[in-house]
Amino acid sequence: MTKPLAGRIALVTGASRGIGRAAALAYAQAGAHVVALARTSGALEELDDEIRAVGGSATLVPADLADAAAIERLGPALLERWGKLDIMLANAGILGPLAPLTHVSPKEWAQVFDINVTANWRLLKSVEQALKASDAGRAIFVSSGAAHSCRAYWGPYAASKAALEAMARSYAAETESTPLRVMMVNPGPLRTRMRANAMPGEDPMTLRTPQDLAPHLVALGAPDWAETGKIFDFPKGKVLTPQMPV
Repeated sequence: MTKPLAGRIALVTGASRGIGRAAALAYAQAGAHVVALARTSGALEELDDEIRAVGGSATLVPADLADAAAIERLGPALLERWGKLDIMLANAGILGPLAPLTHVSPKEWAQVFDINVTANWRLLKSVEQALKASDAGRAIFVSSGAAHSCRAYWGPYAASKAALEAMARSYAAETESTPLRVMMVNPGPLRTRMRANAMPGEDPMTLRTPQDLAPHLVALGAPDWAETGKIFDFPKGKVLTPQMPV
């Protein structure tokens, strides 16, 4: 069977669990060499074992997205080793406090934006040259429906994901005339640790899993993916065009 990502290099952040782990395994099964980035070495090693079990290969990068120096080194290292980066799945993020906006401390606010927005901007700056060296670079940013619902007590998370989408859409516009495609993903409610922390009373067995989302992330990373600057909405099962101002 033909593997749609054969010969591709795929970077996945937050690869040790949840959406990142499922995506890393799916990319490997589809033929990509996975560069798996996460903070927890033990979980990365377990992921590596699973990738090898399905006949794939991985490079493990134990690093924290908050470590600006480590992220700055990453892109040049990828370019030196493989001469390109085909897929960047910017998945890692934090929920932050669920509280009234005026009760959130400056430190908490800054931490959410540092991880969910600024770290992804640093990551993009770092790997851009490698992405552009690919014949079909794909930059995929995991967002959230919270960016649009703006529900009570989710202010820091919602604002950070809205900012992430604005950044991704701006970059998509800047690269529209190149082979690089930029997409955002709204996973919706999935059976993840973050969802359990946000909704402790919810029955997780009523939710779809990251493994259900993973095949769509493979499609978004494939060389034949053509759209850019749009959102793949998993709950709706379709690509949405963000509303533009009148």
